[in-house]
Amino acid sequence: MADTFTINLTKPLRSVRILDEYSVSPSCSTSQNELPGMDTESSGQRSTNSAADAQQLKLTQDLERQKAEVVQLCQTLNCLVGELSRFYNEVLAKHKEEIARLSVEIASKVLMQKVQKGDYHIESIIKEALKNAPACQEVVVHLNPEDLMQCQKLQQDDPRNTLADIKFVADPSIGRAECLLETPKGIVKSFINEHMEQISEALVKVK
Repeated sequence: MADTFTINLTKPLRSVRILDEYSVSPSCSTSQNELPGMDTESSGQRSTNSAADAQQLKLTQDLERQKAEVVQLCQTLNCLVGELSRFYNEVLAKHKEEIARLSVEIASKVLMQKVQKGDYHIESIIKEALKNAPACQEVVVHLNPEDLMQCQKLQQDDPRNTLADIKFVADPSIGRAECLLETPKGIVKSFINEHMEQISEALVKVK
């Protein structure tokens, strides 16, 4: 015989509704109440993992994009360097003589300023000219009168100087810091203008 139970109501019933196929199991009530909480916790964990994966993917994509941009930039710079080098070589080839001439003019002006100030050693200039002269004892050196005075002073101060036995001649046509060597086998000139021309020709021949 099924168990019966009695419900005491403080107020009269207004209506009654019968639910079909409805049952309550006391043993399952607790577990059924816990399942929704467990599902919620699992869903939240999955959501956190998904967000972390998405962030990591975005960082990876950003790094790959930056790497590609750097590689492209390097390639562009290499191309520019190549073009500039080619342009420089073309300009240098077309204007080599002009560049050499301008360089020599600038050097000449600087040198002339030093000469005007007396910032040179006439002794060194004569010794360098003697190296290009034929080997002989009878050498006459033509000098500017101002340089001649300096050489005569050197001969007097140091009789053992390499210039002591050389004959010097004053020649107003010779510029300061220049000399002309007269030998039995020929003449050797050491003129600033001629030196500058030789330098200019050497610069033009340089590839």
